Amino acid sequence: MTDVIGLDVSQGHSYATWYSGEKCQEEFEFMHTISGFEKLLRLVEKSVNSQVVFEATGVYSRPVKKFCIDNQIAFCELNPLDLKLKMSGLRRIKTDVSDSHRIALTALANDFRTTQPKAKIYVELQELSRFIDRIQNDINLKHTQLHSQLQQTFPEIEVLFSSRVSKLALNVISLFPHPDLVRDLSRTKLKNRLMNSTDKRLSKAKGLKYAERLLELAKDSYPAVEVDSIQVQSVSYYCQTLTELIIQKEKLVKQLIKTAQQLAEYEIIISMPGIGEQSAAQLIGELGDVRRFNKANQINAYVGIDINRYQSGKYQRQDHINRRGNPKARTILYLIVLNMIRAQHWEHNHIVDYYYKLKSGPIPKRNKVAIVACMNKTVHCLFSMIQANQRYEYTYHELKAQ
Repeated sequence: MTDVIGLDVSQGHSYATWYSGEKCQEEFEFMHTISGFEKLLRLVEKSVNSQVVFEATGVYSRPVKKFCIDNQIAFCELNPLDLKLKMSGLRRIKTDVSDSHRIALTALANDFRTTQPKAKIYVELQELSRFIDRIQNDINLKHTQLHSQLQQTFPEIEVLFSSRVSKLALNVISLFPHPDLVRDLSRTKLKNRLMNSTDKRLSKAKGLKYAERLLELAKDSYPAVEVDSIQVQSVSYYCQTLTELIIQKEKLVKQLIKTAQQLAEYEIIISMPGIGEQSAAQLIGELGDVRRFNKANQINAYVGIDINRYQSGKYQRQDHINRRGNPKARTILYLIVLNMIRAQHWEHNHIVDYYYKLKSGPIPKRNKVAIVACMNKTVHCLFSMIQANQRYEYTYHELKAQ
């Protein structure tokens, strides 16, 4: 029987327990350092065909995973929920020592499948995708803070732009965070300053239009603070921070797309109407290599859009999705379907046809139910296309959908 080394992973250290059969051979604590991992390596070398088993604990388990990959050690990184269900029959005394024993015993009883590490390019795509999401969250937060300060300094300036997070809007707001900075300027001087100070090249006509509108807004504005207030300084600070974040995000998106273009499935995915370059690259980053799945339903479970059904006696609860899978992949798929519906007038798409079929049937589906059904159909379609190495063709998929 294969030996099992159960690890209870914590921040910066782990507790290891080596089981051979049902007998504990050795146990010890080690740090996540070179010397600590050398201690674990010696234990692995002493054991017979051992498998290292540990719970996925976010960033804390990353060093353990890298150690196993670098040393070509078979390992199993367990989903915390799955492990909790499998361990439910064991006595619950919560310590690092007892947890490592329970993990090892659970692995012996269940014979978990060895984890297959992702290829480096898929790991890089996932990290890039999540980094972009974190920057977008920072942009949203800073935009809210900017809006709060602008309501005190020059609230009317926000109506000047359709997007208050564009670099042009941020440049103008940074230049004129208070109406007193506008009132003393003539229309020509204001136009010239706008054209010279913004990094987006403005035509004279457009610059003059912005200048006239700014003067009109400043004339009737009644700010809550004076021009030399701290709030005015904070507006300039948030504009500068937002501009830097937007530039950084644009660079990362280009890097994400360039990395994804190295994969054959990228061109297949973007051939489907409504899926843009960034969405395709982020979806690949979250799903990894979909060829590792045997069927599309496994991807649905991985994403968390498989059906959760409950029936007991005469009672049957309304079906809903599990939401136990990858929430980021689920969000990307949701946004992709919404974009397909928005882009329906540009290209034919059988997913959009299916959406309206669900909405106009004898019992019309609610909007979210129809969208989730379309997410499921999109997964099946993309999986088939990648497996067959075939780009999207509306006539072929439209006939299959009938």
